[in-house]
Amino acid sequence: MEKNAKIYIAGHRGMVGSAIHRKLVKEGFTNFVFRTSSELDLREQDRVRAFFEAEQPEYVFLAAAKVGGIMANNIYRAEFLYENLQIQNNVIDSAYRNDVKKLMFLGSSCIYPKLAPQPLHEDSLLTGTLESTNEPYAIAKIAGIKMCEAYRSQYGCDFISVMPTNLYGPNDNYDLNKSHVLPAMIRKFHEAKEENKPFVELWGSGSPLREFLHADDLADACYFLMQNYSSPDFLNVGVGSDVTIKALAEMIQQIVGYEGQIHWNSDKPDGTPRKLMDVSKLHALGWKHKTELEDGIRITYQDFLQKIETYAV
Repeated sequence: MEKNAKIYIAGHRGMVGSAIHRKLVKEGFTNFVFRTSSELDLREQDRVRAFFEAEQPEYVFLAAAKVGGIMANNIYRAEFLYENLQIQNNVIDSAYRNDVKKLMFLGSSCIYPKLAPQPLHEDSLLTGTLESTNEPYAIAKIAGIKMCEAYRSQYGCDFISVMPTNLYGPNDNYDLNKSHVLPAMIRKFHEAKEENKPFVELWGSGSPLREFLHADDLADACYFLMQNYSSPDFLNVGVGSDVTIKALAEMIQQIVGYEGQIHWNSDKPDGTPRKLMDVSKLHALGWKHKTELEDGIRITYQDFLQKIETYAV
């Protein structure tokens, strides 16, 4: 990417999009085009086409999506499927129609079958049944991968896809009805500490294994790949190691300073037993993460404390 190139980050105010923006600014890029969701509804094809025709971005990071944790994915199944399909279809097609030089589509580790061999290798896509609780979101993301592949094959577009593992960091969503596990725990433990609650209830058994990548590390990987990678094959982005949800909870409890008990509600679903990404392809290209989990959670908790009033629901 040229330093004066015009760059559109779809979803620039979200955790991933804002991290990509911070990284690009740090690297000396200044020519950005942004639209908030209220200014441009990416679900509306005519509006997205008009935006691309008017602005003519040269590079696109497609980080906009309707996202949420296990509860939101399971409740709002139609919305997660429809809205994500609309967003990515409109952006990818408009990028092609307006000769975007390169586009990066950001997916999710939930694309893999529930019981795929661990660690999850890129070749496992479409080899088994998806986890039921987030199947609509996963199907949308799989469609995005295939759309990038198809536009590359038919039209010669330099569209690439990356599949991040579980993410956390600044500008995460702390709404307990919609958030992912790590930010939800930060908020639960913090509020329990402030209110002197004797225990915190968490879903499931605590036994599932999860991998976590700091959003700034993902942004670093995205920048690296936009500079160095061009292939129809999507790539996993992660750290290559995981922890149990129980161990994660205890780590966050210690960082927050909550001294009460943890009650595990085994009547609630655990979700996928394990989701560890095989990142050997990415490592072979020369990129590895920099932020270790405990350090990243400490940084994220400080960000949460600075913005705590905005997280009230």
